[in-house]
Amino acid sequence: MLTLTDSAVKHLVNIIGGQEDPAKGLRIYIEKGGCAGLSYEMKLDLPKADDTLVERDGARLMVDAESLTYLNGSTIDYCDDLSGTGFQIKNPNAARSCGCGTSFEAAPTSEA
Repeated sequence: MLTLTDSAVKHLVNIIGGQEDPAKGLRIYIEKGGCAGLSYEMKLDLPKADDTLVERDGARLMVDAESLTYLNGSTIDYCDDLSGTGFQIKNPNAARSCGCGTSFEAAPTSEA
């Protein structure tokens, strides 16, 4: 299960509203790399058949099956404050995260 905060929903609806294709949403996926071993990646994309899809109040979030292994239970937020602006992932499967917040190490007890 993935959760979108109110702030993330509001910002995502604004982004999607400016797109030519309203079926697009935010895709979050995991790639190997980054200073902690795995990195969060995001892009606007269309849903695919095997995606987990979270829709709320006009916002759409998509995660592929492999990335969901690392992201299950995460909360996606949008912050605009002194510590940074953008989507932030609160991931219960991360044993440790990089200071920049864009990479993490998977917890040893995860299914990954």
